[in-house]
Amino acid sequence: MRATTIHAPFDMRVEDVPEPLVQLPTDAVVRVLRACICGSDLWAYRGESARQPGQRIGHEFLGIVEETGSEVSGVRTGDLVVAPFVWSDGVCDYCREGLTTSCVHGGFWGAVGYDGGQGEAVRVPFADGTLVGLPKEAASDDHLLSALLTLSDVMGTGHHAALGAGVRKGATVAVVGDGAVGLCAVLAAKRLGAERIIALGRHEVRTDIARRFGATDVVAARGEDAVAAVRELTRGQGAHAVVEAVGTEQSMRTAVGIARDGGAIGFVGVPHGSGTGLDLGVMFDRNIALRGGVAPVRTYIPELLPDILDGTIDPSPVFDLTVDLEGVPDGYKAMDERTALKVLVTNS
Repeated sequence: MRATTIHAPFDMRVEDVPEPLVQLPTDAVVRVLRACICGSDLWAYRGESARQPGQRIGHEFLGIVEETGSEVSGVRTGDLVVAPFVWSDGVCDYCREGLTTSCVHGGFWGAVGYDGGQGEAVRVPFADGTLVGLPKEAASDDHLLSALLTLSDVMGTGHHAALGAGVRKGATVAVVGDGAVGLCAVLAAKRLGAERIIALGRHEVRTDIARRFGATDVVAARGEDAVAAVRELTRGQGAHAVVEAVGTEQSMRTAVGIARDGGAIGFVGVPHGSGTGLDLGVMFDRNIALRGGVAPVRTYIPELLPDILDGTIDPSPVFDLTVDLEGVPDGYKAMDERTALKVLVTNS
């Protein structure tokens, strides 16, 4: 089969690799219909996250179950399924508590020795604990498939950020970051009943999507200017709930600066490039809570799925460029150069 591999910074290739096979009774093989490129994939692409030459990549996909192991009972051959970005057994203490990303048997797609989502097929460990079934008729609906694909990561991660920030009905929410996760956090905040949503971002195409998703205000400034602008919009108080969806020191400093006393920050931006920028003294004095981390999206899929199926939410606009599998290297280049927000990969 064909699959995307990374060999060195900026050296992405689509190559012939062995077809995945069921190796354990709990495995399934999924033929990928849709995958995508994540902003976090760019850290490997840029050489800021180590990879072995030839390692697979990609952690967001949905597709058709092609084969199952003898102990798999939750999905069957022919089922349309979506995979969260971490596989999990579904039965360990962490999984039972909803923290599937800490599963004692879990792992990430594209890890050494495992398939990545940006390929024609994937061996799925612990299929019963990992995969979630989708309506079969969705397989023929391109728009719906795109929306459903966001359940593998960005929609669930945006939801995790909103929950971490304590978004509630009537709250004022601020979202730092206009990438796909930040935009999905806007959508999640709207879904949870936020009254006012302030999107911080400088790219008009993206902030237009934020408005479409429910943002009531847009702040294009950065740093201290952004803090001043948000405080001006909130009678000097700041936002009850702040989403940090970037992961840099500056973005975290901004998040703390725009949080209301007694508020909370939900952080889901993968930390990179610097320290956290946290001043615990400031957070202590102002009673600011900090919650977040790697999103257990497997836990959230059953809650979010019905709202996508009935059209209550539609995260599909985060995809603004579509490539086939052979075009994945160009997709990375487009996202790295910020000419694309999020790249959809089609296998059919």
